[in-house]
Parts: sequence; structure tokens; C-alpha cells
Amino acid sequence: MKEKKKFWTLRYTLINMMYFAAFCTIHAYANAIMTNKGFTTTQIGIMLAIANIVSVIGQPVVAGIIDKSRTITNRRVIMISSLILLIGSALLLVIDNSKAIIFIIYALIYALQFVYQPMMIAMSFEYQAAGCKINFGLSRGMGSAGFAFTALFLGMWVNNAADSSKVIEYIPYVSIVVLAIMIVITFFFRLPDEYSVNDLNENSESEGQPTNNIFAFIKKYPKYMLFLLGGACCFFAHNLINDFMIQIINNLNIDEAHLGYSNFYQAILELPMMAISGLLLKKFNIKITLIFTSVAFFVKTLIMYFAVGIGGLYISQSFQFFAYALFIPAAAYYSDKVMEKYDMVKGQALISCFITISAVFSSLVGGKILDSYEGTSGVGPMLFTGLIVAGVGVVITVLSMVGKSEN
Repeated sequence: MKEKKKFWTLRYTLINMMYFAAFCTIHAYANAIMTNKGFTTTQIGIMLAIANIVSVIGQPVVAGIIDKSRTITNRRVIMISSLILLIGSALLLVIDNSKAIIFIIYALIYALQFVYQPMMIAMSFEYQAAGCKINFGLSRGMGSAGFAFTALFLGMWVNNAADSSKVIEYIPYVSIVVLAIMIVITFFFRLPDEYSVNDLNENSESEGQPTNNIFAFIKKYPKYMLFLLGGACCFFAHNLINDFMIQIINNLNIDEAHLGYSNFYQAILELPMMAISGLLLKKFNIKITLIFTSVAFFVKTLIMYFAVGIGGLYISQSFQFFAYALFIPAAAYYSDKVMEKYDMVKGQALISCFITISAVFSSLVGGKILDSYEGTSGVGPMLFTGLIVAGVGVVITVLSMVGKSEN
């Protein structure tokens, strides 16, 4: 077949690697970049909260537009969004005298990068439906590797520099380079000649119309929405650990260098699991797999709660292999399985939407609990809260998987 010669998996993998490399420079270093530009912790917190709220609203809205449009496609949204991120990163390099403008620009690019993440996933399934052979799990896993090695490179660059603030000032240059590469690769990442987006849209329209009313969507896919709620509870605990890792490390009396090491360890663990996820999901029931991942989130939090040293920290982080690394591809395949084709992009977007909502709540709740105690003594109560919520997530996930699915 002609499409075998087009290296679909390789090109889709490069798109993912560039996206998550940019995700590292824009999201992981948001606090450092904004602090370097003179923003206070409170101002940064407000900016991140606003950006997360905008992304929660924007994800289903943009997905709904793509689902019902003939001309606005996943690929075009990815290219335009990446271009906006590139321009925003360039503006951050030249604007120094207006904190208000910097605030708006960073909130925009931070939110927008979340908004078009579901389109990255949906594009894979769209192309697979058109006959393009893409190993989604491998590509997504290499995306995590792209994040991990970018984080490692930037961490070493910052730590070895005589003036770390000067290095942080240059990070947007890295964003510009990887986004430019991503735009070029995506531009040439077109459907095979024998297919067209209009053909795919017409096939979808013959089966029905997109479910754009949220209440109608909930009524049509009640078990899927219940699954998203369970996943959000599991990610609440996951985000507590990630967002407040420095406090956890200090509470365990571990060297702060392990903040970078543990983040790299988690990210690199995602690659092998995501790479083989396609094979696993063919051999194992997807509902059982999703229940298994929810239990893994709970166990990860449980081990972290009882951890007394560096061993407990890394054993807990090892469950990233069974939790996040398996949940992401499994949830993507589950969404593709239960959603009607004309609701596919919206279904993928709602996964990111619920994860983002859980991140907002975990940040607020975790911060409030830590502020209520002296020093790091609030870490225990914070992790216990996460453990309870993750337990609820397991129960909800089990309930969502029992019985017949919508599709």
C-alpha cells in the first residue's frame, strides 16, 4: 500500500516529541520564567488558575467546532495553535516593560497548549480511520521522552550556568525552535491522496450529527461521563504529588536535587508502557485495564503517604508505569471505542478537560492544607486527602465500567 511508505508513526512521533518538548519549556518552567520577569508567587498562581479555567472552557468548545466543521480540522488547529505559541514565545523575549502584557501572553500560550492537546490524540485516530498505520502508544510514549530529555537538558543548563536567571531568560528560544520544527512536520503530515477530510466528514454526517449540547452529551454517554469523574479523582491525587513534590521531598529530608531526578524518572518510565500499550489493549479487556490503572493511582498515593525516605519516594513514583503511563493511551482508545465518530474529538477533549479541572482543585486544596500547618507538617494530611479522593476514584471507575457501554 502507498501509505506504508509515508512513515506515519515516525512523523506522528516527531510531532508528539516537539509538542511535549514545548510543553516542558512553557508549562514546567512557567513559574521560573514568570518569577524571572518579576512576578510574585500570588500573581503566578492567579495566572495559572486563569489559564487552566480558559483551557477547560476552550477544549470542548474547539472540539465541538472541529466535530461539525468541514474546513477546521485537527491538523489545521494544531498548526495554527503552534504558530500562536511560537509568536507568543517570541514576544516574551522582546517585552520587558509591561507586566500586564506578559501576564496576558503567558496565560494565553499556557491555556492554548492545553486546548489543542486533545486534537493531537484525535488526529491519530482520524488518520488511522483513513488507513494510516500509526502506533499511538509508541508515539505518545516518545512524547513523554521528549519532555523528559528537554527537562534534563534545561535542568543541567540552569544548574551549570554562572547566572541561572540569564539561562531562564533564554528558554523561550528553545520553545521557538521546537515549535517551528513541529509546524513544518505537521504541515506535511497530510492524509493519503485517496482520502480527504470532506470524505471523512461526510461519512460521519451520514451516521448522525455532533452532540454539542453538554446536557444531551451527558444523557447520551452517562457511563463515559462517570468514567471521566473517576479519572479526575485519581488525577487529583496524582497532581497533588506532582505539584507539591518539593514539599514532600523536604518533609522526607531528601536533597532537593531529587525533584529533577524524580520528574525525569517518572517521565522516562512512561515510554516503555505507552510503547507497548497498543499490544496490551488488544490482549486485555479495556475496562479491566482502566480499573487497574485507577488502582495503580491509589497504590502510588498510598506508598507516598507511608514513605519515610528516598526508597519510598521512588517506589511510589515507579507506579507511574501502571498509572499515568497506562491510563493516557487506554483512555484515548476507550474514548474512540465508545464515542460516535462525530463526537470523537469532543470525547478526547473531555478527558483533558476533566484532568485539568482536577489539577485546579488539587492545587487549591493542596495549597490550603499546606498553608494550614507549620513547615512541612501539612504533607501528611495533604497526601491522606489525596488517598481518600483516589479511593473514591477507584469506586467510581469500577461503577462506570460495570454493565454495557454506550456504544
